[in-house]
Amino acid sequence: MGPTRAQFIQYAPAALAVGALTVGPWSAIAAAAAGAGAWAVNASVPALRSLIACGITATGCGIAAHEILASGINPLFALGLAAPAGAAVLAHHRNTTDQLPTLPATTTAEQSSQAQLITAWWTEFISGPTQTEGRKLIQPGAHLAHLAIQAGDDQVLFTGVIALPQGQQVRVKAADIASVYQIPVSQVEMGDPKHYAPNALPITVHLKKAPAQPEIAAGVPTSPEEVWAAHVATAEGAMPGTTLTLTRYNGPLDWEGIATRNRKAIGTVNLSDLAGNLDLSTIQIALAPTDKPSQMGVRVMQEHALIHGTMLSTVVDELSMDARGYVRLGTYIDASPALVPLAQPGSGARHLYLVGGSRSGKSGVLEQVLLSAHRSGIAVILASPQAGTIAGATLAAYCGDGLDEAMGALRLAYAMMLDRESRYRSPSFPFTDPLIAFVIDEAHMLLSVSSPYHAEAKAIVEQLTRRSLKRGIGVVLATQTPLAEDLGNSSIIRSQLLIGGGAVFLRCAKGQGSLVGTNAVQGAEGIDLSMIPDSWPGQAQKVAVRDMSGLDTTASANPEDGTFGLGYLLTPGSQASQFRSLHLDVAPASLAGDPLPVAAEDCEAWRHREAIARTPVVDKRGKNLIGSLPDLLTATQRGPSGPAPQQSAAQADSTGPAGLADGQEQIKPRILELLREQSIPLTAETIARKLGTSVKHIKPRLSELKRRDEVTNENGLWRSAA
Repeated sequence: MGPTRAQFIQYAPAALAVGALTVGPWSAIAAAAAGAGAWAVNASVPALRSLIACGITATGCGIAAHEILASGINPLFALGLAAPAGAAVLAHHRNTTDQLPTLPATTTAEQSSQAQLITAWWTEFISGPTQTEGRKLIQPGAHLAHLAIQAGDDQVLFTGVIALPQGQQVRVKAADIASVYQIPVSQVEMGDPKHYAPNALPITVHLKKAPAQPEIAAGVPTSPEEVWAAHVATAEGAMPGTTLTLTRYNGPLDWEGIATRNRKAIGTVNLSDLAGNLDLSTIQIALAPTDKPSQMGVRVMQEHALIHGTMLSTVVDELSMDARGYVRLGTYIDASPALVPLAQPGSGARHLYLVGGSRSGKSGVLEQVLLSAHRSGIAVILASPQAGTIAGATLAAYCGDGLDEAMGALRLAYAMMLDRESRYRSPSFPFTDPLIAFVIDEAHMLLSVSSPYHAEAKAIVEQLTRRSLKRGIGVVLATQTPLAEDLGNSSIIRSQLLIGGGAVFLRCAKGQGSLVGTNAVQGAEGIDLSMIPDSWPGQAQKVAVRDMSGLDTTASANPEDGTFGLGYLLTPGSQASQFRSLHLDVAPASLAGDPLPVAAEDCEAWRHREAIARTPVVDKRGKNLIGSLPDLLTATQRGPSGPAPQQSAAQADSTGPAGLADGQEQIKPRILELLREQSIPLTAETIARKLGTSVKHIKPRLSELKRRDEVTNENGLWRSAA
């Protein structure tokens, strides 16, 4: 048996040195033949390089020694040349003994030769038979079966099964394989012996791995799942104990997923806390409750899905009540219809609580409600303290337009409830009479402590929100902020509105829209309405492009021009979800069909509506509401000159036309004279200060003058009508 390839490569330089010493210069031919032989046996590039360098050194030293001996020079000089030759031979032996040839670059066409090389190394060092005498195999007989190679541009790996005869157990370790193929142990994967037969163990060996991606600082989460686990799912996070499963991913600011808590309800989520955990603004996050209380849909957006809006004219058929009493108010973030209840079959009407500041889209929502009520056969009583702000007021059966008139609408709604209570003793009366929607716009102008009608308005609205639903009367109340002050510091009003229906939350002024603490609303905790932007991203750049041709008086606002109507909708039993109200591309009244408003039933309260609107529904002490319809009708017979809401009975008895402390007939001319002299409108407080009297005496006189059309009132500012 001749020498092996490894033996030939290792000992060829020594043979060349000896041959050069005996043959002389002709040994160069022998050296060239040895190099050609090494190339022919597929020696690797490092081995050939070492062989050539060592062969040249050894051959040169041998030729020089031969010449010294032939010329008769001292043989010690020839012996000295053996030192560099021997050093070269030892270096080559060290280079080739402990280091195997490197795997060649692989392509698909070379997989067969590469498989042969992988198998050769395996048999040489692990399973045998080895071609090196005295080599100790790692585990004789542990053959590599089912070899498969995967080669790509940036990686090369092979898989297989370490196979042994029955009754034997695989003892080959990952470190053994790594040492054979000169790779890190981390690039060798072996199957768990617990799950496979003792004599058959699968392996995966990465001969070449793809370059590692640049690492971000250790411990810094990058993917949405990692960010969620690190900040949201912790004990201090917004949704502790949850895991996030992505259902769509288009980047770190555009993804959807499902948050799951193992066999526990997620409960109410504080949206502000969640936005803080994800380092986003609240408007970029939308939550969607699922059928399972242990799951919650989560959506993160870069470009808002509702920027283009939904046109009112395209969903006309959805504006009327369905069989469950719901009407369409807008569109949710997932493009599904946003519905609110105006009635509940077999139960009665439903309330609606609406919050939104200036240019938030609140008036547009009220116009949609008026249109839906009209198309659904619901009579509307409208109270609008800020005169002329509701374009769809013509659809109301009764419209109180202005502060005093709005107070009259409150009194009429209360009287209608009393009338129905007197006629229908059973709460579940048959609805032969139409449903009534009592709409109060800018309710803070009537309910706040500064309002002249604060006590009476607060008492009426508290009773309506408590008692009117089963009588077919729903309250639609709109204010500019969710603060308690806008509701006259009444916790009853807001709680009854939320219990009895839905709520719409639109943008509010900074510092006035936080739904936390005393303003918290169940299902909408943590939302800050002031964080809703007033414009979409990029709006500033659009404004910077100017057209100097003059004001376009025919242009109308597009949904992309602002975020009006964007907010949160809370319906019974659900979490507040992002939505946008319908865009009024046409006037709502133009879609009403019949221009005549839906009328209320012909009853005592309706027949005396004008007298009731002028009559305070509090007793003579100005505190307790009149509790029955007969008592209210009796009070109307006394006329509007009866006690004012803020006057006590003692004040009323001691102040007659001729005996007022300030004089009713004396104050009115002074008020008119002052207003005619002033070029700007005045508040009631300013008028009282200038006349040197109490504001409680001025306000009733101003109301009397307004009913005579001698003064006008706009947003609490009074001026002469002359």
